[in-house]
Amino acid sequence: MESLQSGCRWRTQSLGMALLNMVVVLLLVSPGRTEGRREKKKPDCIEYQAISCRAHSASLTDFGAVGDGTTSNTAAFQAAINHLSQFADHGGAQLFVPPGQWLTGSFNLTSHFTLFLHRDAVILASQEESEWPLIDPLPSYGRGRDAAGGRYASLIFGTNLTDVIITGDNGTLDGQGAVWWDKFHNGQLNYTRPYLIEIMYSDMVQISHLTLINSPSWNVHPVYSSNVIVQGITILAPVHSPNTDGINPDSCTNTRIEDCYIVSGDDCVAVKSGWDEYGIAFGMPTKQLIIRRLTCISPTSAVIALGSEMSGGIEDVRAEDIVAIDSESGVRIKTAIGRGGYVKDIYVRGMTMKTMKWVFWMTGNYGSHPDNNYDPNAIPIVENINYRDMVAENVTMAARLEGIPGDAFKGICISNVTIGLTEKPKKLQWNCTDVEGITSGVVPKPCNLLPDQGTDEPVTCDFPEEELPIEDLELQTCFYRKGHW
Repeated sequence: MESLQSGCRWRTQSLGMALLNMVVVLLLVSPGRTEGRREKKKPDCIEYQAISCRAHSASLTDFGAVGDGTTSNTAAFQAAINHLSQFADHGGAQLFVPPGQWLTGSFNLTSHFTLFLHRDAVILASQEESEWPLIDPLPSYGRGRDAAGGRYASLIFGTNLTDVIITGDNGTLDGQGAVWWDKFHNGQLNYTRPYLIEIMYSDMVQISHLTLINSPSWNVHPVYSSNVIVQGITILAPVHSPNTDGINPDSCTNTRIEDCYIVSGDDCVAVKSGWDEYGIAFGMPTKQLIIRRLTCISPTSAVIALGSEMSGGIEDVRAEDIVAIDSESGVRIKTAIGRGGYVKDIYVRGMTMKTMKWVFWMTGNYGSHPDNNYDPNAIPIVENINYRDMVAENVTMAARLEGIPGDAFKGICISNVTIGLTEKPKKLQWNCTDVEGITSGVVPKPCNLLPDQGTDEPVTCDFPEEELPIEDLELQTCFYRKGHW
């Protein structure tokens, strides 16, 4: 166990080696030579960026872990975290996962804590169901997603935490999800599949600089949390794997998702806030969300989905500098009668799309209720939806916009958008029902329900200029000293 010093120290050379280097330098800078050559110094610690730095550290191997890919390390992970929790009020602690393949089941994090993965570290998810504790369904959902009742805890799990960081030098979490996907397809699940990372009821959360592969289901799920940063994450899943959503902020406030690359069997980012009557009763919206510099490949789903579980409300979402490749739709709003809640104040700009089925898609008839107790009078509100400065190519259909009869989706604004079509596009490019709004500078020409405002006074759809609080949260330079890995 070590206490950390501020800054990286530098490895010192032996006196003999130092003298030899001095002679070499003198020779190199002697008359007739114009350039010197110096040996590069090697740092003896790892630097990384985080919302908080820690005063204490330990390696997973201090607790008997074995990185051979076959030995279970569930007890070692939990013993390490339990031990390091004693430093929560004394500068916090970090657990270093060194190179190796560390097989484990689900384990719980603690507050004022950093889990750091070396670039050659792989945390392998156990395929033994006994290594996955069962926990209650989310109260805003009322049941599990795959089956009624409980669900398996996520690989990395935490609840009621403050200041928790999961980061690394692009180390890997491998969910080994194929066994779970098979059970899903064969109807063999009695409980909902685990996620890779789920943090609940927490504040000051950072998930960054990791590679996540083969998740059993969703990859990153912050829920009922605030002040969340998800940064520099690579997520890879087979494009036909079931429900392998990338990042799902769920009933969260003040969240920043940036610089991520996602290949997914479902939505790359899915913004949520509870399901039907359970989400309405829980009443916790997702709001103040930034999504920027995201690249997504998802042939059967959306780059960014709002819903379908949005019964607690979704508001003030800002997405910019998005690249979509071979994806079903760009930004999709999914809701239905019985959801209640709202999706409002959505702002998207600077989106580039290549090979898309739809650029714009809004759905007011998305079924999938948790049970038959939903309120048929719970009508969702969709309003103030802004899209601007977009380019798309090889598109099958520009837009499919389906509001709710008698309760139109209102305040839709689309400006400065150029959509290039595939060689065999749909004859009807804009299919619009029960929507209201305006367009400006959009090609091909939109539907009559979204009239073009002409060239005399072109419209620029809104995008807020004031910053959200999460943008003021600056990261610090932190260190892990090399020693026993």
